Amino acid sequence: MAKNIKIDPDKCIGCASCTAVASGTFEMGDDDKAHVIDPPGDDEATIQMAVDCCATQAIEIEE
Repeated sequence: MAKNIKIDPDKCIGCASCTAVASGTFEMGDDDKAHVIDPPGDDEATIQMAVDCCATQAIEIEE
């Protein structure tokens, strides 16, 4: 299943919880914000866990 994962840079506070949970999908950029590096980089459950742990709900998944 193809997913489109978006991070709202205005909401992201750079806490890096998503990168700690799903490091195959997210990484921190030079701007101290999270970025999607590989949408299928982790399994769906791991990506959903990263979305759920986002402190500001900055991550959105579109099916």
